[in-house]
Amino acid sequence: MFALLHMFLRSSTRPRYRRWGRALAVLLLFLIRPGTGCGPGRGSGIRRSSRKLTPLVFKQHVPNVAEKTLAASGLNEGILRRDDERFQELVPNYNSDIIFKDEEGTGADRLMTQRCKEKLDTLAISVMNQWPGVRLRVTEGWDEELHHAVESLHYEGRAVDITTNDRDRSKYGMLARLAVEAGFDWVYYESRSHIHCSVKSESSEAAKSGGCFHSDGIVRTKEGPKKLSEIKIGDEVVAVDRDAKVVFSEVILFLDRDVDSHRQFYVIETESGIRVTLTPNHLIFMATSNSSISERKIMKSTLAKNVQAGDFIYVYSDNSVFKPAKPHVYLQRVKTVSVILDVGIVAPLTHEGNLIVDDVVVSCYAVLNYQYLAHLSFAPLRFIENVKDSTLHLLQRLHMLSANSSLQREVQSYQKGIHWYAKLLFNVASYIMPRRYINQ
Repeated sequence: MFALLHMFLRSSTRPRYRRWGRALAVLLLFLIRPGTGCGPGRGSGIRRSSRKLTPLVFKQHVPNVAEKTLAASGLNEGILRRDDERFQELVPNYNSDIIFKDEEGTGADRLMTQRCKEKLDTLAISVMNQWPGVRLRVTEGWDEELHHAVESLHYEGRAVDITTNDRDRSKYGMLARLAVEAGFDWVYYESRSHIHCSVKSESSEAAKSGGCFHSDGIVRTKEGPKKLSEIKIGDEVVAVDRDAKVVFSEVILFLDRDVDSHRQFYVIETESGIRVTLTPNHLIFMATSNSSISERKIMKSTLAKNVQAGDFIYVYSDNSVFKPAKPHVYLQRVKTVSVILDVGIVAPLTHEGNLIVDDVVVSCYAVLNYQYLAHLSFAPLRFIENVKDSTLHLLQRLHMLSANSSLQREVQSYQKGIHWYAKLLFNVASYIMPRRYINQ
């Protein structure tokens, strides 16, 4: 299919292909119908909180299946040692809101998979909200000294044993429930002295992460500022082109959209008070120094979780010494980066592959840590959407399709969940792309 699409993209420069190229494109319009689906995603494992949380009882586990089954945390993949190549997949957790017991004094309890870290960070926020002044405590993390059962997920950095720092056992049932709400794939009230939690492996389909903006993020449109939750397919939002010039770019679809989903967000704030809220694995454009944009042919992209105080991000301004004011973007220093747990995610895809949210220039893409490759990989999808739009417009011009037809309503409707192409692309990228480009 990609070979055909590549030929279509070049058919405008080859007259002999134009006629049958257009015919095949119209055929694809009816054969390839993009669907929608609620992909699991790293963040979507966070269950939506009910009004009244029910504590787990002693020896209860959620879900009510064995830990190492596909419905829970999945099969074990073998012991991970420091000289193992897979050891590089573990990341240290230096969250100051979490106390690590670290009996061995080696820092091993701080090492865990990225998915486990994100769930643990989310749980730390919930613990502080539930019991002000109380912090989350980790008694066991990655085990390199073989203290657990042979197939324990502690050996892979996928499991943690937790308590509260006041060691109040009356809180442990609710702590287990908070861990379920935070998105751990298996939670077990295992002992009177701790709660056991584990997650799926990074290679598991349910661990695959998406990236989105908070649904309350503000974008600029031709009709004025709008919340992302109000944006529709076909709206034109402010973005930047290849030369970093401010332009309007059409929203052609949503890569992910779920205004009811709980997610962990990073809040990146600049020295002037501009703040953007997005998920950890979403791409944002940044620089490590305040160089002028004209000196940078391509804006560097990175995952939001990699941005640190002191870095520079690209922000929007319509103020200028020249009158009338000309909108432009420039670099501004990051003051703080914080983590919150909130509800509502939206990820629109524009023709430019970027947009300006809360006056910050951000990518439309996530997970794949390279903007150029991400934008290129979505070229077939943009082509399909262009063909559909062109065909609909042509049929309307020929009075063969009314403006309120069912086909038109389908194009304008909202989707919920991760777009089918985004999930397909992640599956492919996981096998063929170097690991440094994916979810680092």
